Amino acid sequence: MRTPSVRYRIFRIGNLVFLTLLSLTMILPFINVLAQSLSSSEAIMGGKVSFWPVAFTWINYEYVFGDAAFWRAFAVSVGVTLVGTLINLAATASLAYPVSRPEYKGRSLVVMFVLVTVVFSAPLIPNFILMKELHLVNNPLVLIVPGAINAFNFFVMRSFFSQLPGELIDAARIDGCGEFGIIWRIVIPLSKPAMASLGIFYAVGHWNAYSTALYYLNDPAWWPIQVTLKKLFESDDISVDPGSAVYSTLAHTSPEGIKMATIIIATLPIIIIYPFLQKHFVKGIMVGSVKS
Repeated sequence: MRTPSVRYRIFRIGNLVFLTLLSLTMILPFINVLAQSLSSSEAIMGGKVSFWPVAFTWINYEYVFGDAAFWRAFAVSVGVTLVGTLINLAATASLAYPVSRPEYKGRSLVVMFVLVTVVFSAPLIPNFILMKELHLVNNPLVLIVPGAINAFNFFVMRSFFSQLPGELIDAARIDGCGEFGIIWRIVIPLSKPAMASLGIFYAVGHWNAYSTALYYLNDPAWWPIQVTLKKLFESDDISVDPGSAVYSTLAHTSPEGIKMATIIIATLPIIIIYPFLQKHFVKGIMVGSVKS
């Protein structure tokens, strides 16, 4: 067995140190936010919290969980993420599959149209006028429809589909299977790694999106959780109805503690689902990125 050279060992150690430091720059701020969310208002306001809760309490989470506006925004984010991701995957697969097969004409033209959207993107004002003409301003569909197909994800899925054996699809046609049946019964089941990895991309994008809702939705009832969080950070005034369930906890909380608890709750769903799809993530991206 060949012994690694000294230069390779030094590179490995340097690489390990660099990645460890890079990881710490991302993990430590999150730990600090978690510690503040579990600390008392006096400890937070006194600047005593670093990476461990001081005067441990759940009061900030009790306030957030008792806030009806938070649950409304959370439900909007969950709904947009689930429905939006399904529509994203269906739309992207519907466009990528025919473009990936050599028997369909006009594939190059479609690819060129998609490529144009990567190079050129419409500024905000023309885009707003377009959304207004499509009656999508102050319409919750604006959170899903305009971004139904992402160009980068389209090219990844097209590359993945192009590697499926053509003989398999021809055999399905000989057996009498239609084009929709080929996609539903053969292409989609064989494309689970690509669908899972792109599903993560789309789901994270929907969950973290706030600019679209900020520009096009005036009704706070349709604001997702990220917009609610932004509004919360813009104002230190936490006011509630005296008759609400969270009014009794208001005296024991601080705006900073409530913000930190909201950040943790808004981040947890993506952190929880990611490990379940991680096994498909690397495989889907690597296979889809290889050109045939």
